[in-house]
Amino acid sequence: MASQTVADYLLARLREWDVEKIFAFPGDGINGILAAFGKADNEPKFIQARHEEMSAFEAVGYAKFSGKLGVCMATSGPGAIHLLNGLYDAKLDHVPVVAIVGQTARSAMGGAYQQEVDLLSLYKDVASDYVQMVTVPEQLPNVLDRAIRIAIAESAPTAIIIPSDVQELEYTPPTHAFKMVPSSLGINWPAIQADDVAIRGAAEILNSGSKVAMLIGHGARNAAAEVREVADLLGAGVAKALLGKDSLPDDLPYVTGSIGLLGTRPSYELMRDCDTLLTIGSSFPYTQFMPEAGKARGVQIDVDPRMIGLRYPYEFNIVADAATALRALIPHLKRKEDRSWREGIESNVTRWWSTMRAEAMVEAKPINPMRLFSELSDRLPADAIVTADSGSSANWYARHLKFHGNVRGSLSGNLATMGPGVPYAIGAKFAHPDRPVIAFAGDGAMQMNGMAELITVQRYWHEWSDSRLIVAILHNDDLNQVTWEMRAMVGVPAFLESQALPDVDYAAFASSLGLQGISVTSPDELGPAWEKALAAGRPTVLDVRTDPDVPPIPPHATFEQALNSAKAVLKGDDRAAGFVKAGVKIKAQEFLPHGDD
Repeated sequence: MASQTVADYLLARLREWDVEKIFAFPGDGINGILAAFGKADNEPKFIQARHEEMSAFEAVGYAKFSGKLGVCMATSGPGAIHLLNGLYDAKLDHVPVVAIVGQTARSAMGGAYQQEVDLLSLYKDVASDYVQMVTVPEQLPNVLDRAIRIAIAESAPTAIIIPSDVQELEYTPPTHAFKMVPSSLGINWPAIQADDVAIRGAAEILNSGSKVAMLIGHGARNAAAEVREVADLLGAGVAKALLGKDSLPDDLPYVTGSIGLLGTRPSYELMRDCDTLLTIGSSFPYTQFMPEAGKARGVQIDVDPRMIGLRYPYEFNIVADAATALRALIPHLKRKEDRSWREGIESNVTRWWSTMRAEAMVEAKPINPMRLFSELSDRLPADAIVTADSGSSANWYARHLKFHGNVRGSLSGNLATMGPGVPYAIGAKFAHPDRPVIAFAGDGAMQMNGMAELITVQRYWHEWSDSRLIVAILHNDDLNQVTWEMRAMVGVPAFLESQALPDVDYAAFASSLGLQGISVTSPDELGPAWEKALAAGRPTVLDVRTDPDVPPIPPHATFEQALNSAKAVLKGDDRAAGFVKAGVKIKAQEFLPHGDD
């Protein structure tokens, strides 16, 4: 019987940690591990992306939607470098991911050898919670176990580096000897209870307020029932940070939707007018969208002490699990009999969704991008998972998609990197092969890397019990978000050499792979296209010709501000002519019916 190598033991230990998927790309720096996969009957399953960066994004998407650890792997040198962007996405969005990377043989280190990169230094920041190199077999269990535990405990990326020659050594466990570090599997997490004095103090603040606002993030997702009960008792409105969009459904009448630059007008008004703020599981960074300091009393609940007490001068900063803290808080809360604040919020929310529908139906050349999202809202399966890429698609995802039921959704919240929409969707399908997954991506993101990952979809979709993975492309031949940022922030016309994209037939590309490709060139085709995609027995690409001149106007802009902005950016910019027709007309749709002329 052949002896067990370090690589063999690595995969065996990962199986003991219940790791089922490794998103990876091969290379000679991990040849020993690749050989071990063959001997282990591909358990854990090696999922081959088209690029290492996509492997990392897929691991992040898998972790976000499964609640499990994500694992990615790459070879030494360039492969390890390519993982970095996806790992930074995990770091900034607080997602547990372990990266396993190869390294040149120990005998060649320091010799300017091929693909030799100082990976410990390179990974020092992205894997700042834990990064270590395995140089002898006895070291592996401790290093791997710690990387996994720390990734889960800190909701962060960690990394282990294994030189190529170490992978092929015979595995020998640590002994009962000096300077040996034995290890063990598993971890039992403590229940993080809230301090009773703090809970009583927080309840006093919340009971005394007459206009209570709640802000929830991803950390509140497993406390949805408790959030609802607290909101009902306090007569509060609930705004959601972008990563918390799926923490509470949008069809609840007091949920004001997203907050911030990509947020809704009701969320802006909720924060502007409240006298009390309860923040749960969110580190939302934009303080200008929070209440002005001194205008509202505040309480924050977060399980991570590093993220507590930030952004606003809260009076009570409670470190606890969201559901546990809210269950402790509820018996101390008094139901507010005056519901006028809540009724006003609900009226604003109703008006907002009506306005969103009106905005989506404004004519454009050829298709208003908002309508792509609005038409899906009417047809969104209750168990769907939705991903969005960075760029203008994130704007419409945040404001126009009305989540309901058990819909999940995410994007690159803090890094806001281009490119994760499609690989997130692939990771989601491996996490939940029985659920439909929908990705929104701009044509810039598709040309950057999304088209290549359609090949990954083609390779694996037959393994998914529900084969519906839909990629909806905002096809406008423009790097649209930056184009509008140039107009609005710099006050200059778009620089076409940087902004214009080559025209690509994405539907034809999908069809060439055996996927379903649907070209959508008029707004009346959108509804039927969504229905066809959602009824298909294979993945679908919706190639939707959208108007680049429909602007993502901030939700808190007044009609006058929108008009002045239009006048400012139109100077010398013929492509922005649609701003007056689409942008200002859209703003008029919101204000004129309510007496604003």
